[in-house]
Amino acid sequence: MDIGNDFGYVQTYLPQHIIGIRLLIAAIFGAMIGFEREWHTSAAGLRTHILVAVAAALFTILTFEIYHTLPAGGDAKADPIRAIEAVTAGIAFLGAGAIFRSGGSVQGLTTGAGMWLAGAVGMATALGYYAISAGIAVLAILVLAAMRALSHRVVGARGDKAPDTEGEQAR
Repeated sequence: MDIGNDFGYVQTYLPQHIIGIRLLIAAIFGAMIGFEREWHTSAAGLRTHILVAVAAALFTILTFEIYHTLPAGGDAKADPIRAIEAVTAGIAFLGAGAIFRSGGSVQGLTTGAGMWLAGAVGMATALGYYAISAGIAVLAILVLAAMRALSHRVVGARGDKAPDTEGEQAR
């Protein structure tokens, strides 16, 4: 494995400008999801979702970079799926940390799911699936906004206070 020359330059499988673009796109898509959460004062908002998406993208890129540096037919056994599973487990751990039980209700499920989705979008972006990543980010925003509006309308019609899965004040 090439560890770079005197200037710290490392030869990569993907051109480094493509890696930078993929990380930037992951940050944008993470921001799209995080902005909706931030707008509704969720515990994990814009910054968290950006960091989750970019971290997932970076771990995915590094996994495949390492995979492509191993000699073909050598003794080393590389399985990129294991690294992707580890990234997924790490994001799930963060999401689980956002979920808590208060009295008879559970709060933070939507935040945890949003963080998990931001990680998946970051991973897909890192693999070059830009259209899928963009579509899922937009779908996430639509689902979050539409379901919030629907739940407020349905519960509001009964005269109850609108439920809020995140424990925020209803707007």
